[in-house]
Amino acid sequence: MEQSDLRLVKRSAEFIQKEKASSLPRRLRGIYVLYKHRRGSRGDKYDVLYVGMATTGRRGGMRGRLLSHAKSKRKRNLWTHFSAFEVWDNIRDEEVAELEGLFRHIYRNDSKANSLNIQRGFKRAARVREDNLDYWRKPRAQG
Repeated sequence: MEQSDLRLVKRSAEFIQKEKASSLPRRLRGIYVLYKHRRGSRGDKYDVLYVGMATTGRRGGMRGRLLSHAKSKRKRNLWTHFSAFEVWDNIRDEEVAELEGLFRHIYRNDSKANSLNIQRGFKRAARVREDNLDYWRKPRAQG
């Protein structure tokens, strides 16, 4: 039986050139990230432009989603690299959606990432938000 050091992610590839997206196998489920590569004074930098998810539905998994972004009039010239995080088979699509929502929620106020992410927040994350850390010491009601 295959094993990974992570519970949710089976394997990943990071900072891969956009042109290599077609090398991904079809029907992979998981989270992917689009980046804009730039050279910095201290080495290469990758600015997050978009966080997305893929299931095995009609869009062909991560490969299909990446190829559609590469053809998109809106996105095709904005990103140069991607990362892909494949989830295990026992991870439900709802869990993949929750991960995507959480990442988009994290990046919702980032000026670079926010320009392509239509979703401005993640309602379920907002419902569990409690900024008063004194309340974190008390047990939270299930519901």
